[in-house]
Amino acid sequence: MTDPADRERRAADPIRPKGIVDLRGQGESGVRLSFPHNAVVIVAGLPGSGKSTLLNAWAPLATVVDPRATRAAHQAVMPSWLPYRMYQPWARLRHMHWIRTEIRRAHPLLVHDCGSRPWMRRWLAGNADRAGRPLHMVLLDVGFQEALSGQHARRRLTSRRVFATHRRGLARLLSSVDGDGSAAVEGLTSLVLLDRTSRDGGPRAQFDRPRK
Repeated sequence: MTDPADRERRAADPIRPKGIVDLRGQGESGVRLSFPHNAVVIVAGLPGSGKSTLLNAWAPLATVVDPRATRAAHQAVMPSWLPYRMYQPWARLRHMHWIRTEIRRAHPLLVHDCGSRPWMRRWLAGNADRAGRPLHMVLLDVGFQEALSGQHARRRLTSRRVFATHRRGLARLLSSVDGDGSAAVEGLTSLVLLDRTSRDGGPRAQFDRPRK
């Protein structure tokens, strides 16, 4: 039987992620993830998995790059009758430019991305490496039914085609975790896995202070 005092002590000690850190099934509250001051942290998962909620909780700690902000900025200046799909490629380019610009700076950075596309993970890893910054990913593995419920609760629905694409991509990533794990963490300093239980426990983040 685990001593309650020992559980409290372990909960108080921050986790400094390296490699694969699997926190799925751990419902203890008070889990803290400690990242270097110059870390780039991708918050990933299916649409509806809770990425935005987690980012909102961590937003006071770092700059947040969210594709929804890019989309809203473009929609604000485009005619209302023009479908988003007509200028979506341009919005994506602007979003990637924004990410690259922020990576080149030294401050802590949080990036909202599904994490399902290997080319995007490689692109992020390459930019972080060139900037001399460690790249971490916090992946919300909550299952597709929970993600769909999250979409309906937030009234932000993703098309079936897009959702299926992200689901397949993340399934491949998670299957590589269940293997030897090397492919999953390629280009990453760490891959932290959270499920619904550990997500609902309210994981916290912190960034080290830069050395003077």
